[in-house]
Amino acid sequence: MMTPNIQATDCSNLIPSLTSLFPPRPLHRPLSLPHSRFISKASLHHPSSPSSSSSSPPSLVSRRQLISQTASLSLSLATLLSLPLPAKSEEVLSEWERVYLPIDPGVVLLDIAFVPDDLNHGFLLGTRQTILETKDGGNTWTQRSIPSAEDEDFNYRFNSISFKGKEGWIVGKPAILLYTSDAGESWERIPLSAQLPGDMVYIKATGEKSAEMVTDQGAIYVTSNRGYNWRAAVQETVSATLNRTVSSGISGASYYTGTFNTVNRSPDGRYVAVSSRGNFYLTWEPGQPFWQPHNRAIARRIQNMGWRADGGLWLLVRGGGLFLSKGTGISEDFEEVPVQSRGFGILDVGYRSEEEAWAAGGSGILLRTTNGGKNWTRDKAADNIAANLYSVKFINDKKGFVLGNDGVLLRYLG
Repeated sequence: MMTPNIQATDCSNLIPSLTSLFPPRPLHRPLSLPHSRFISKASLHHPSSPSSSSSSPPSLVSRRQLISQTASLSLSLATLLSLPLPAKSEEVLSEWERVYLPIDPGVVLLDIAFVPDDLNHGFLLGTRQTILETKDGGNTWTQRSIPSAEDEDFNYRFNSISFKGKEGWIVGKPAILLYTSDAGESWERIPLSAQLPGDMVYIKATGEKSAEMVTDQGAIYVTSNRGYNWRAAVQETVSATLNRTVSSGISGASYYTGTFNTVNRSPDGRYVAVSSRGNFYLTWEPGQPFWQPHNRAIARRIQNMGWRADGGLWLLVRGGGLFLSKGTGISEDFEEVPVQSRGFGILDVGYRSEEEAWAAGGSGILLRTTNGGKNWTRDKAADNIAANLYSVKFINDKKGFVLGNDGVLLRYLG
């Protein structure tokens, strides 16, 4: 256990100084903008009319031909009328529209952000070095490339993107940090030290030339000079914290593998993170020197956690359970809310307003609440989407997106 005098603790061996972790930055390397579009067509085949027998009497032949042709025409019309309309049954849900992207089917979409001064201009990130750009509010997307990343033998997974004004930041794995000051017209790569603890999983633009960056080992760094220097906001990694508090009764801390499964930030700068095994969760508030671990009060392991629009917490467990904290702020007291998940896991929740939120998950699960989470209804039209939906992002009350695997992107119609 550490001494009560936390501020006097020497933690330089736990998280190295970011002044030494970030060497001088290279020159600007603008992104290129290749275009790719694929169009497929389909055709209908109409069966030919049945032939008649030449040996029948003339009047009888005419009657038989008429009956046969009428039956064939009725069958063809019935078949055509029973065909589903793709635009209605697959592409457009009750309040969501699927947007098809010029990317490989195996890409998992991970994050999306728009330039605050121009909400028609946005970027979409994913695995396999995927960066897409839109300039029409998300209706169509084109690929962007990073020349500095293509020069290396890496296939980057871009995890997080954030904008404040025209300044934007992107982080990915293997360690890569990109910065723009012109709303994404060009991107500059900021070098990172190999001693950085963990992989960068989250970035938040907080002000002019300022950002907050989080790794999957619990390191939080902040910069106020465009990334030239960074300082540690916590004094130790989560592994070090648990080594000190393992005797304090945190269940499963001895099995901690040293990484987060998920991490989410509230608008006022508080964090909640789920351990890699889902057996406990951790919270951090600005000014705290360490992460605070919490026991889970639910038997099933935690899948994800995040912040409600009213400041409380939501919690998802494996198997499709959804829990809401009692009251607002950080709490260990949760109550379960019935949902129609069909046994599939719910993976994320996004709030459109304080009362309306959407939850998404495995096998196209899409749920909606209009009373702050007390009751949820399933959007059955999403059952036709053969993909797992990982993330729900609302830019504002009129613009929202659901991100999934296999390049699935849903756009909110309202």
